[in-house]
Amino acid sequence: MRDEDGETEGGERRRGIQSVEIGFRVLEALAKAGGPVTLSALGARAELSPSQTHRYLQSLLATGLVSQNMKSGQYDLGPSARSIGLAALSRFDALAAADEVLGEFVAEAKWTALLAVWGVAGPTLIRWYKGRPQVITNLGLGSLMPLYFSATGHAFLTFGDEAEIGEQARREARETSGGGLDLAALRADARRRMFTQLGGRFIPGLRAVSAPIFDIQGRLLYAATAIANAAFPESDDPAVGAALSAACRRITEMAGGAWPADTVPPGDRAS
Repeated sequence: MRDEDGETEGGERRRGIQSVEIGFRVLEALAKAGGPVTLSALGARAELSPSQTHRYLQSLLATGLVSQNMKSGQYDLGPSARSIGLAALSRFDALAAADEVLGEFVAEAKWTALLAVWGVAGPTLIRWYKGRPQVITNLGLGSLMPLYFSATGHAFLTFGDEAEIGEQARREARETSGGGLDLAALRADARRRMFTQLGGRFIPGLRAVSAPIFDIQGRLLYAATAIANAAFPESDDPAVGAALSAACRRITEMAGGAWPADTVPPGDRAS
């Protein structure tokens, strides 16, 4: 267990500030619990003794940040916490967050990156982040990506909502025989790695990896895709895919969303 006020041996940190930080630890532990919890369970999550946890809970209850079920005695986030959370979400710009994080990804990986959203006619490019060296292609903002022949499309097929993408997916499947794609194998692999990977099927000479970004309700918000040509060694593709997935997880969590953990992402019902 940590010291109640978390001070270092030299006492460099002010006691009042540490109390706020510990209170936040209790709130964070409660938020990550996923539902009502007992005092002892909450204390264990926050790495505090039951008596310490109880003292902080009394202040959090008084402010409305925490509520308690009088019948079960369990604790949960209160109305003030919900109000603050909703206010934060209303001020959050997901595209600005994607611009920041994917800009950092491109600076590190050097691959060109794209951001796609589901539009009326399918996956539509809405952002372009130039890598070094630049990839020359006829793709641009507003371009539509095929579901069965692009890594971006595979991300939507894997993580998208069947109610939203189903009609377009069935239409493309009829027109192209689904590109000979084993959809079940694709989804299993993409959900394990949390990114898709494809080379040369949409634009010869280009390879791509694509990862999902989820909203607070667990729905696919964007697909971020990184593309490369022969100037980049193919042996790097899995590592770049993992780095892109990590970037997308960061954007998801910045938006208040939950990153899937060994589960089928919500909204996927296609077969």
